[in-house]
Amino acid sequence: MTDLSKRRLVQMAGLTALAATAFLAACGKKEAPAPAPVASAPAKPEPLKAAWIYVGPVGDAGWSFAHDLGRKAAEAKFGDAIKTTFVEKVPEGADAERVIRDLAQQGNKIIFATSFGYMDAMMKVAGEFPDVKFEHATGYKTAPNMRIYDASFYQDTYMAGVIAGKMTKTNVLGFVGSFPIPEVLRNINAFTLGAQSVNPKIRTKVVWVNTWFDPPKESEAAQSLINAKADVLLQNTDSTAVLQTAEKNGKYAFGWDSDMSAFGPKAHLASAIVNWAPYYIKTIEEVKAGTWKTERTVWGVKEGLNDLIKINDVVPEDAKKRVEEIKAGLKDGSFEVFTGPITDNTGKVRLPKDQKGDQEWRDKIDFYVKGVEGKVPSGK
Repeated sequence: MTDLSKRRLVQMAGLTALAATAFLAACGKKEAPAPAPVASAPAKPEPLKAAWIYVGPVGDAGWSFAHDLGRKAAEAKFGDAIKTTFVEKVPEGADAERVIRDLAQQGNKIIFATSFGYMDAMMKVAGEFPDVKFEHATGYKTAPNMRIYDASFYQDTYMAGVIAGKMTKTNVLGFVGSFPIPEVLRNINAFTLGAQSVNPKIRTKVVWVNTWFDPPKESEAAQSLINAKADVLLQNTDSTAVLQTAEKNGKYAFGWDSDMSAFGPKAHLASAIVNWAPYYIKTIEEVKAGTWKTERTVWGVKEGLNDLIKINDVVPEDAKKRVEEIKAGLKDGSFEVFTGPITDNTGKVRLPKDQKGDQEWRDKIDFYVKGVEGKVPSGK
């Protein structure tokens, strides 16, 4: 074989080997995996829309202010998981029905109506929006999608009465009433019973203003009570007017619904407050979890809803001590404000000796206890 033939043979062998290597590499090559699809972020759930309606202005004290503090507490708790709104100064009646319906049409899934006079309007609208939850404060009517909630202010007013009974010099107390309904009557009676527990000579005078919020009317009522020798005042109305009137006259009074100590520092003996935050947070949690159900909730000192705070230093130590004892008894259930015998101001026994007034009994109070002057007005 010539040298040329040998070189060609070697070249062919080399080419064959290269081809074989390339073939084997091609056979063993794997396709590169396709890039995994990028998972899209789950859609963020829509916030739960919740609304409140208030009978008075939010302001910086009082009933509507206290409810709005509860709304703000719910916002702080749930963040952007809820979206809240409120409408203030809504009159009871036809206007309330219009506002509640409008809030339901706006997509709110839970609506809180915070005044007794909203009850019938809310009942009507609740029937039109079965998928919306409705909550009515202080009422007594329910529906499959409407329930009621209330506070035990009579516990606060009894403790306030203990202080009033110790602080009065005339033995005459004054009470500015809104409407003659059981909610208000039990507060008048509890205030009087608390005062009588430390001072049996106590008499209570009442002036009705037939409104929840009207500062001029409240001031006028407070002044008339002071003119009638009342030197310690309490109210079931929503402004600071009663406390401020007492301050101007050198008398004593209490804050109502929220801390009002700044509005009459010398007159202010204590504030009977309500903290709605625990209830509103609980309710929104139930709506979000799908566990909301029709019921009636009445909370008080035990649940942290009611309290008597900012007791003035001028109050005697024995009165402060007694208030703390009562508060402890309310928390552990050993003390009940309405415990017989309780007699009305006509001499009729309304609760026998040692019997305790349950919720049903308290809901039907339509009388003044012994020591409260006058007659309960008929109707609202």
